[in-house]
Parts: sequence; C-alpha cells; structure tokens
Amino acid sequence: MLKDKKIVLGVSGGIAAYKAAALTSKLVQAGAFVKVIMTESARNFVAPTTFQALSRQPVYTDTFDEQDATQIQHIDVADWADLFLIAPATANTIGKLAGGLADDMLSTTLLATEAPVYIAPAMNVHMYSHPAVMNNMQQLDEWGFRFIEPGEGYLACGYVGKGRLEEPESIVKVLEDEYRKTEWLKGRRVLITAGPTQEKIDPVRYFTNPSTGKMGFALARQAVRSGADVTLITGPVSLHTPKGAKRIDVVSAQEMYEEVLKHYPAADLVIKSAAVADYRPKETFEHKMKKSPGGYAVQMERTHDILQELGTRKEHQYLIGFAAETNDPERYGREKLEKKNLDAIVINNVAEEGAGFGTDTNASLFIQKSGREKIYPMMTKDQLAEEILKEASQEMTGRERT
Repeated sequence: MLKDKKIVLGVSGGIAAYKAAALTSKLVQAGAFVKVIMTESARNFVAPTTFQALSRQPVYTDTFDEQDATQIQHIDVADWADLFLIAPATANTIGKLAGGLADDMLSTTLLATEAPVYIAPAMNVHMYSHPAVMNNMQQLDEWGFRFIEPGEGYLACGYVGKGRLEEPESIVKVLEDEYRKTEWLKGRRVLITAGPTQEKIDPVRYFTNPSTGKMGFALARQAVRSGADVTLITGPVSLHTPKGAKRIDVVSAQEMYEEVLKHYPAADLVIKSAAVADYRPKETFEHKMKKSPGGYAVQMERTHDILQELGTRKEHQYLIGFAAETNDPERYGREKLEKKNLDAIVINNVAEEGAGFGTDTNASLFIQKSGREKIYPMMTKDQLAEEILKEASQEMTGRERT
C-alpha cells in the first residue's frame, strides 16, 4: 500500500529519534520515497547522514539552507508529500503545531502542507498526560491530524507507562491500514447531518436539545479519510469543520429539512445523526416577550420528519439513521428501522454513562436491514464512526455486486 508513496518524515528531539532511523528503513523497504526533516534537537540524538544513507534522499535541517535556488525549500517539500509523518513527536513539536508556530524547517513545512499528517507522540508519561499536551492533541485531532498512539512500557526517563514511541513495524502497518481505508468510500458522495436544531420563540429564546454534534463530525472526519466526497449539514455547534468536508450551517429543523432534500438526490450514503426537533412553537415573536404575571403556555406544532421523508424518497442511497433512546432502546430502534425504510440504524442508550450527548465516547447497537448486527462497546466516537463506515462500505459494495 505504500509503494511509490512520497512520505515526509519529521524527526523531533527525543531519545526515540533513534527509532526513526529504523522507521525510515522500513518505509523504504515498503517501497516509499522518504524525505526526512530534522529539528535542531533531533540532531543531538542522530546525525543527518544516518537518514540520508537510509533514505537516499536529502535531509532537511534548516529553513534557510536552500538546496535549490529555483525553489522555496519548505514549500517544495510540503507540496511533494503524499503523507507527512512526525515520529517521534515531542510535546514541544505538538504544541507548536497546535499553536500555529513556524520557527524551524519542520514546523514551517507542516503549516504549508496539504498532505494528511500522522503524529506519533513520544515523551515522559507525565508529560503525555499533562492537560496542556492533551488539549493540544485534542485540538489537532479536531483539525483532522491523525495520531498513532504511543505504547506503554519502560521509558528512557526510568518511568514505566504510556509515552513510548510505537515500534517502526507497527507505525508502517498503521499507515498501510490507513491507505486501505481511503479505498472504502473512494468516489462516493456522503451526506451527513449533525448537531441540534434551535426552534425560535422570540429573538432571545428557543427550544433545543443537548446534542453537541460530536458524533456527526466524527463521521464526517472519518468519511473524508475513507476517500469520500463529504457534505456535512450541521445545526449550531462549536466544532471545527473536518478538513476536506463541505460544511453547511443551519439553525432550525425547517432549514435542515430543506438543505438535506437539496443534497439528497446526489448522495450515495446518507447518515442522519442530527438531533432534529420534533416540535416547534406554532407562534413566534419578532420582539422579545416581556414578563407578565401568571403562567405562559407555548403551543407546539410538528416539524417535518426528515428521516421518514428520506426513507420514502430513497432510490439508490444507503440510508443510516440514529435512535437515541432512554428505555427499551433496541425495540424502538428496530421499529424505527422498519417504519422509516432505513438500510441501517445506530441505536444509542443515552441514559448510559459515557454514551450519547456531549461525550467523547459512545456505545451502540448497529443493525442493518440485511440482518447483520454488531454490538459496539464503549469506544471513542471516531472509532465508532470508523466501524459504521466500514460496515456501510461493505454492504454497499456487496449490494452492487448482486
């Protein structure tokens, strides 16, 4: 999977830099072309000539050491890359990238590249768990950077714990697996809805729900990584747009209904994870309502059932719905699958701790109309998104072959 791929390997200054030499060798053996960028600190651990000998490519150490006067070095290297890998990635390098800093060849090239970036952290166990480092990694993850988790074991500092650079063979396998994923939905058009809707009463009041959009954004992020052309229609959320996805912002259920129907005919895979309001105020006010003695009743009316409408209009689309339930979730989920003519449904018990709205994790039962069922235990929403897309891809491919 890595044959003829152009990989830029960024080596930052940690003791694990010695493993980057073996990693370079493994990547070259896999058929990749590898160019190495070293930070000043990395050169205290391994000499540039080591990487030059292993890669048979130039090694870059200084932004201002232009090796070819006809090109701007960091831009040329950034454009050359099919894939960018930082291994080892120190806390300092991760912090620079999260902060948008560019004060050396590695950080400058990282800001200029459009290639997917993989980060393999390596540091002391306490550094790895420091809130600042965790926040930086979370920020980068939301922006679409991909992490290769460090292993647990004996560290050079003497501690035992998480923070050891993953082994070169494992990193190569992760990259190969990632390239396989890019084939899952290659050429497919994927439509995803996310977040809540807000149903206005007056200019300062509205009805809504606790959805944060995290599941839908995870699905969009993973769909892009799977090679899809992704359109993400989202209610009001405070999340960064997944890199590579086309984002459309809406507020009300009516706006989401209109945008979804506009993009539905061209879609191949549709995943409706948004928590759309079932009701809206029948009467709204142009100006803020003033307090008055006594109670106040709001008369509500039904909004469009978007999923029901999509099931009715379905032609070639593979349609996945979500069911967020608090009691007897499987029964209600199965009823929804049949009633709304879905191809699959993701059933969440939002009363379960760690699942549902606002969390970074989820646990689900995934049921397909074909009869395939899978129970997904508690995992991150990105991991669940990956599993859902893999299942959908396999089912869509199988359907096309019959």
